[in-house]
Amino acid sequence: MSFDDILYETRDGVATITINRPDKLNAFSGHSIEEMIDALQDAGWDKSVGVVVLTGAGDRAFSSGGDQSLENKATEGYGSRRGTTGIPIEELQGLIRDVPKPVIAKVRGYAIGGGNVIATVCDLTIAGESAIFGQVGPSMGSVDPGYGTAYLARVVGEKKAREIWYMCRQYTAREALEMGLANAVVPDKDLDTEVDRWCADLMDRSPTALAIAKRSFNADTDHIKGIGALGFETLKLYYATEESKEGGRAFQERRKPEFRKYVK
Repeated sequence: MSFDDILYETRDGVATITINRPDKLNAFSGHSIEEMIDALQDAGWDKSVGVVVLTGAGDRAFSSGGDQSLENKATEGYGSRRGTTGIPIEELQGLIRDVPKPVIAKVRGYAIGGGNVIATVCDLTIAGESAIFGQVGPSMGSVDPGYGTAYLARVVGEKKAREIWYMCRQYTAREALEMGLANAVVPDKDLDTEVDRWCADLMDRSPTALAIAKRSFNADTDHIKGIGALGFETLKLYYATEESKEGGRAFQERRKPEFRKYVK
């Protein structure tokens, strides 16, 4: 398959999907997410593939989330024909959970906003010491009303999840490890080797047993998909408000947003 915004390769039973927009901190457009979905569909059902790795190109970012540049946001969403809000992010999140094999997030640099949600939804997250995790939604006039909130609370606990979303702070790789947002942290120079080691161990496991285990884990939180579907419909309405648009305007104008003046 040929792609514009991602790199896709399979080797030794491991499929690696790399967001290839390092000049934008691997921020994604609707097109980027569509390509990730296509690659994940291929890897997820290829019987020669036992593990999928999601990562970002370069050393600066795993992904900084949705591309906030005007040319990508256009007038509505991010230019995709799919997805409730103009970007099929909920489709990608669901697919990460649905493919019957482990999906590993390999994180260098920033995993912020939508990038942080992707890392959260992956089965496992392995980070380099440069990794920075966090949310920006409420500071940008946005939010993830599904897995990014409800499932995050299952991963790090209610209090910490609320802190992450309400306060929009950033957390080091070690802090992410302590709260359960990452499974392992290693020096950046050792990250590729560490991920390869985890992948090799997983390739030695029974693929059917892993698939059953993943389905069983998911069964406890699959209701979040329905919550998210409802939430994204609400989010679409919110994005049309001046309050939400203020976040994008402030970002482009490099100023502090004034959300409260739009609250009636």
